[in-house]
Amino acid sequence: MTHPWHDVTPGENLPLEFQAIIEIPMGSSVKYELDKETGLLRLDRMLYSAVYYPANYGFIPQTLAEDDDPLDVLVMCKEAVAPLTLVNARAIGLMTMIDSGKPDHKILAVAVDDPEYNHVREADELPTHRLNQLRRFFQDYKQLEQKVVEVNKIQPAEPCMSIIEASLEAYSSRRRKGFGAYHH
Repeated sequence: MTHPWHDVTPGENLPLEFQAIIEIPMGSSVKYELDKETGLLRLDRMLYSAVYYPANYGFIPQTLAEDDDPLDVLVMCKEAVAPLTLVNARAIGLMTMIDSGKPDHKILAVAVDDPEYNHVREADELPTHRLNQLRRFFQDYKQLEQKVVEVNKIQPAEPCMSIIEASLEAYSSRRRKGFGAYHH
């Protein structure tokens, strides 16, 4: 079986464009997460608040973010995308959360193959309300779990490049040393 994190190529036109693997479809209140050991999706939890994911949520394969998970990506497109679907995506912005005191970067991207979004190059080309919804979701979704999450202002696409490159390098370095057994 192909492991979505380890066996899928992140893309040809990195760091601006990449393949994203969707874990959670837009509109879902179910938090699925990649099980690092098996490559299957694990039900992490039902969201405690009456909220839903405002974009398709997943990760860039063969990346390792500061939180020891693959680098998160929110892919904007007009439809909900099934979990474990590969989506050709382009970075348009960066949203950084401070979760339990640690930075948790989310790459904002558009689906290259969606004519409604594929012209967008920068997050600020999206309606302000759409960007506010994205930030608000991450500010609110853990509130009923008594967890405080801070969400910084959405940045343009440019800062994404160094974060994507750093997470690709961190993954390569870790892969050379070996990942060992991951347990959820």
